[in-house]
Amino acid sequence: MSLKVIFLGTGAAYPSPHRGASCVVLQNDGDSWVFDCGEGSQTQLMKSCVKPGKISKIFISHLHGDHLFGLPGLLCTISMNNARKAPVEIYGPEGLCKYIRTCLNLSRSLLEFNFTVCELKVLENQLAEDLKDWVVDHSSLSEKSHPNENPKSLIYPDSNQIWSLFENETTFVKAVSLKHRIPSFAFVIEEKPLPGKLNAQLLSNKGIPPGPVYKELKSGMKITSPSGEVICPEDVLGPPIKGRKVVIAGDSCDSKELLKIGQNCHLLVHEATLSDDMFEQALQNGHSTPSQVGQLALELGASHLVLTHFSQRYQVLSPEESTQSKNSGKDKISVKVILEDILKSVGDNLIKVELAEDFKVVDVKRQDFGQNV
Repeated sequence: MSLKVIFLGTGAAYPSPHRGASCVVLQNDGDSWVFDCGEGSQTQLMKSCVKPGKISKIFISHLHGDHLFGLPGLLCTISMNNARKAPVEIYGPEGLCKYIRTCLNLSRSLLEFNFTVCELKVLENQLAEDLKDWVVDHSSLSEKSHPNENPKSLIYPDSNQIWSLFENETTFVKAVSLKHRIPSFAFVIEEKPLPGKLNAQLLSNKGIPPGPVYKELKSGMKITSPSGEVICPEDVLGPPIKGRKVVIAGDSCDSKELLKIGQNCHLLVHEATLSDDMFEQALQNGHSTPSQVGQLALELGASHLVLTHFSQRYQVLSPEESTQSKNSGKDKISVKVILEDILKSVGDNLIKVELAEDFKVVDVKRQDFGQNV
């Protein structure tokens, strides 16, 4: 089963000519889930290999504009291209429903599909102290529902402060909180274990040739051999195959809550907005530096780390171009300083490390240990 992560926007704060605002797509056998949707994400989508009609779920980590302002436009773009009829589920913090209703209702934007907003209940400890000086009503009770809106839901965390968002036959999605200037979340997408390898030789010895009964065994059903022997799945199946785990984190200056559910992830996608020499500024703005993320990846036992959400001060430049711009008088800084910092942080540990670029595609493999690149 194919599992890919596609980066549509890898810049912080706003879209620029060389990096779009935050947007990541997880593709699973053609089905696409969008994580964050900054301004201009619909343009990036149309340039990519992602088909709008395949988007079934959208996850918003927090309500800052560079992760949210593209959402109404994306919904309308999907609709105007007649790309989808099935409902879309949208997950995010409290206030997300009010935002969507306001944008779509004021613009009188009708969609060709229905949508359901599933809000994550925000806890008191997620609120920054300065939010008390700028009180905003996040409730959508006073807002008229949109004509294409299904009844919304509010998801509460469990006693361990873990939000369970979604589960089907193959996958479940959970979330934990992150420390940022406003409530922010990280999403953990994990496949359920697959049945172990079937011992075809043993079945053959029992007079059972390959056929539909093999599928029955893999689905957990008992079968009966020609001799009348009842064969249980555990008799002929090897150990279960561990599912892949992908962690996609929103903005954060402290992601320790991920230690609850992100352990041994196959892929960790995390922001590194500023380089290590700007740690104080990063902390003040609620963001991470490469060394912080490197330490987190080591504690999680991550196999593969991809950094994203780079300040627009870091440009996609070769080392030779990392000089002062003659035209603007501003310093041009190569994003490779971020790579240098993260490589120092993880050292010789077996973690594959990469920097995200717009339209980069990452294949999530069941065993993804490799060299840093």
